[in-house]
Amino acid sequence: MSQHGHTIGVFDSGVGGLSVLRALLAELPHARFVYVADRAYAPYGERTADEVTERSQRIVGQLRSEYPLDTLVVACNTATAQSIDALRHTHHDLPFVGVEPALKPAAALSQTRHIGVMATRGTLASGRYHKLQERLEHGGDAHRPHFHNQPCDGLADAIERGDKDLTRTLCERYVSALQQQAPADGPIDTLVLGCTHYPFEAELLQGLCGPSVRLVETGAPVARRTREVLHDRAPLSSAPLPRLTLLSTSQPEALSAVALRWLGLATPAALWSC
Repeated sequence: MSQHGHTIGVFDSGVGGLSVLRALLAELPHARFVYVADRAYAPYGERTADEVTERSQRIVGQLRSEYPLDTLVVACNTATAQSIDALRHTHHDLPFVGVEPALKPAAALSQTRHIGVMATRGTLASGRYHKLQERLEHGGDAHRPHFHNQPCDGLADAIERGDKDLTRTLCERYVSALQQQAPADGPIDTLVLGCTHYPFEAELLQGLCGPSVRLVETGAPVARRTREVLHDRAPLSSAPLPRLTLLSTSQPEALSAVALRWLGLATPAALWSC
């Protein structure tokens, strides 16, 4: 079954999820998207797990009451790590697709077996992340990978606000810290961008890491998984909706500006009370 007419909800704490939306738009050209940037409560990575879960539940509940969603993409690493299990329990009739740091794809690419992971403190501290890391590091593979985790306090917020000077300073600090973690005989050759904000600074990070380091993000795998989820599902509604609806809980004009700058989308965002 094609994805004609499906309505897909996408939410993030801010504008970082636009990196996932970019991949979704390319993968599902006939679907309709409702994107929520919860900028009033950003950044999620510096909130408690209970706060993130409570907020995520509220957003999903209200979004479902207003739009006929066929699936929902949690385009935030922190919200996925801390709340997607609770969301699936509450909304058992709605398929969810989450984003997680791409540890497995990175392990398949790495030659030195030393992989850097840049993510928020909330993502790195979550049980979901620890289980994924442990499964890969302690598997039966004789050449199992070793992950070097770097919490990137303030980076998502700096990217969110468009503070280029602070973004560069923080990227330099965290890349340097990662490079110091790896042993001399096994340098980091793969870097996981474990927050949806970070791909928008991929050029800066690549320059800091050098050409021998491969950057890995999650947008394309998430888009492919979303297409798979919708394959056998008939759309809930045939009501006309625009190709893209942008909603923000604070400063919608900032979301519009970023969508235009990063994705070339001239779609005005609306203020959304939640």
